[in-house]
Amino acid sequence: MTRRLALDAVSVSLAAGELVSLVGPSGCGKSTLLRLIAGLDSPDSGELLIGSEPITGPNAERGLVFQDPNLFPWLTVRRNIQAGLVARDVLHEKRDEVDEFMRLVGLDGFANAYPHHLSGGMAQRVALARALINHPRVLLLDEPLGALDAFTRMRMQDEVLRLWQARRTTMLLVTHDIDEAIYMSDRILIMTQRPGRIDRTIPIDLERPRDRSSGEFLQLRGEILELLHFAGSAVTAGA
Repeated sequence: MTRRLALDAVSVSLAAGELVSLVGPSGCGKSTLLRLIAGLDSPDSGELLIGSEPITGPNAERGLVFQDPNLFPWLTVRRNIQAGLVARDVLHEKRDEVDEFMRLVGLDGFANAYPHHLSGGMAQRVALARALINHPRVLLLDEPLGALDAFTRMRMQDEVLRLWQARRTTMLLVTHDIDEAIYMSDRILIMTQRPGRIDRTIPIDLERPRDRSSGEFLQLRGEILELLHFAGSAVTAGA
């Protein structure tokens, strides 16, 4: 099988409590980078660290949320959220936290509902709670809102921001939506086409909550879209 270089000389550092978005052309290695940080894949060279500790495999301190919530259809909302605690054999001492996290994501009235009873936004809230209940040092978000309709997506952006502000979990978000990246992030990292490299880092200094129609917001959007146009990217300007 032919091997292809997915990432080239990528160097990324996240500060504790920071929310950073990763954008770039399709196939540039954004999801690959998240899988490496999650410990699901291993790099051919270089090193991955969380603090001073090397990343050698999956660990609960690095949560990962995908575009598809990937809920267990035979488990209720409560049992889906506590699945990680069961796998780590810590449910007995942390059982009270399940109710806390259901309240945190606004699902305390749906504890006994099954995934097929939930809307897309509600299912993604379950996936977020399932990741956050493990108290990860880093939460990796791989297009977690990409499958939602425009209005639900904007509401869920506010939901993720609320969770982030409440817990200050370090978050790395992969998105193709430039408005989403500007609206949510402290910084945006722009990647080149494959093999992916970090081409530009753009700090977002707009006050929160952010106004999507403000001149500063629209100017940033235009600048980023121009950069991605020259990179040959297919991205969306809004949700």
